Amino acid sequence: MKFTPPVGSYAVIFTSQRSDADAGYGATAERMVELAARQPGYLGVRSSRGEDGLGITVSYWQSLDAIAAWRKDLEHRAAREQGRAQWYRHYELQVVRVERAYAWQSADGALDPASP
Repeated sequence: MKFTPPVGSYAVIFTSQRSDADAGYGATAERMVELAARQPGYLGVRSSRGEDGLGITVSYWQSLDAIAAWRKDLEHRAAREQGRAQWYRHYELQVVRVERAYAWQSADGALDPASP
């Protein structure tokens, strides 16, 4: 799936190292994606987790206000608390503004999409 966030939008980069506990992690992670997608200002999400438990999830938002509203969501708040209590050894989070974005796929040919 090709997704290029709009310039001026925001990315929330969540990097985490899972613990050995499962205790409903998968279902909760799916629920958070479903719930986030319903939030005003939500643009999309990308996520990957390695066999070693290291994961990176990047969610995209129209504004800092949209991110703040998502952070205040009660179900999301409960999932964060459970994450700290059970699912994660550690995590890091950064909020960044998208200044430039482009995508490429092999069907596009050899042309660099960032070329003038």
